[in-house]
Amino acid sequence: MSLILIIEDEPRISSFIAKGLKAAGFLPTVCATAREGYAQARSGNFELIILDLGLPDEDGFSLLRRMRESHIDAPVIILTARNSVDDTVAGLQNGADDYMAKPFHFDELLARVRLRLRAEDSSSETSVLSHGSLEMDLLRRLVTVDGVEVDLSAREFSLAEAFLRNPGLVLSREQLLSRVWGYDFDPGSNVVDVYVRYLRNKLGIERFETVRGVGYRLARES
Repeated sequence: MSLILIIEDEPRISSFIAKGLKAAGFLPTVCATAREGYAQARSGNFELIILDLGLPDEDGFSLLRRMRESHIDAPVIILTARNSVDDTVAGLQNGADDYMAKPFHFDELLARVRLRLRAEDSSSETSVLSHGSLEMDLLRRLVTVDGVEVDLSAREFSLAEAFLRNPGLVLSREQLLSRVWGYDFDPGSNVVDVYVRYLRNKLGIERFETVRGVGYRLARES
């Protein structure tokens, strides 16, 4: 499992990211200050760093420069409310590997995390997910059942990917909401149930099991 450092001072956002990364199989550590984040980064234990720029004790750009000057070479994804072209360019010039503006959707952040980790280790991630007769090509954005292509919307594709990455595991509605719809989701919404119904209609009713009071899981194929 990849260890990921999150340097973010807003608890709601850092908790949201950490929960999503855990559900995706990563091991996140959260720091709320630049001082704590720098100390953790210097340990060399982390394979990727998610960095907010608006930290309470030091600007994120300054922290990024210090990390690079200290030969902390882990990929860094900047995640910030600053979305101007100048800020984006400054972040990349100061040593960031990627730059995302808030608000954001978790599925996009997760895709970027996986992309950066793949760049570090090309063998760590497959581009094709399969479960029985269901197959998903992540690069071509193509889904087939028994070799027949099935047309999915972007949301349906992201939801199906979440299930295929966690076969047999029960995924709660909150986990699915956070991964597919982003951190501004309404926890009382029934949108997950609606989209699971869409997937059942397109990919097979029997593929997605309801676990009463918990969520859903991708069923085993006989």
